[in-house]
Amino acid sequence: MIKSMTGYGKSIAETPQKKITVEIKSLNSKQFDLNTKVPWLYKEKEPEIRNMISQMLDRGKIDLSIYFDILEDEGIPIINKTIVKGYFRQLRELASELEVNIDDQILPIIMRLPDSLKTEKPELPEEEWNLVKDCINESVNTLNQYRTEEGKSIEEDLGKRISGILGSLAEVEKFEPGRIEKVREKLHALLSGNGATENIDRNRFEQELIFYLEKFDINEEKVRLRKHCEYFLETVESPAPNGKVLSFITQEIGREINTLGSKANDASIQKLVVRMKDELEKIKEQTNNIL
Repeated sequence: MIKSMTGYGKSIAETPQKKITVEIKSLNSKQFDLNTKVPWLYKEKEPEIRNMISQMLDRGKIDLSIYFDILEDEGIPIINKTIVKGYFRQLRELASELEVNIDDQILPIIMRLPDSLKTEKPELPEEEWNLVKDCINESVNTLNQYRTEEGKSIEEDLGKRISGILGSLAEVEKFEPGRIEKVREKLHALLSGNGATENIDRNRFEQELIFYLEKFDINEEKVRLRKHCEYFLETVESPAPNGKVLSFITQEIGREINTLGSKANDASIQKLVVRMKDELEKIKEQTNNIL
């Protein structure tokens, strides 16, 4: 089965002090490309977070965001009483020297001076970090489920597109006998236009016709195209990741369709080739998003 590279996962957990939210989303990319956005409290754990994600997810452009809301007074700045008292004492001495009065409004001014407020950086408790890791695992599992569900819809669409190509390929056979006859009539018309029909060597003409038709023989392309389509469907059923292999097979399918079109020399077959190319373009769009 196949998995999409597009997905989304979210997990929420709470401690007595915080509400922690982990969000992860992924888009298609040729390589594993991880971008993280974590609070300063978890910065020291960022290498471990990257290692966790790389082991759990394959390629894709992945964005991981972790943020928390403070539920209690844990993050509220603390008044640095010693500094505030020192500022007040100095200002009072200065006011005395300058013979000016200090009113009650001096305190808001002091609170805006450097170091009047301090924020103590807390240590990351081990219990909280374990909770964050559980949230990451849960969000990644949700994203993987999303990828699997979207992969099912992609798989169904790919089956229809391959069936469309095989259906058009089957219709090609209906026009092959007429195609040979048209080439024969075209050569006769050319000879008649030059007045050479009376002296024509019928055996030689048939030999030349066979040689000419060999250049337009499409049996080999039909066989290879059918085999590539069958291999594509087999690969779809194989375990993920299989997106790169499917892309390679798609290139081979396109090569056979192009060769078949260049050799067709028939308007009806060319229309079928255009239909096959249309289906192939839709397959290419889908394979770009397969893991």
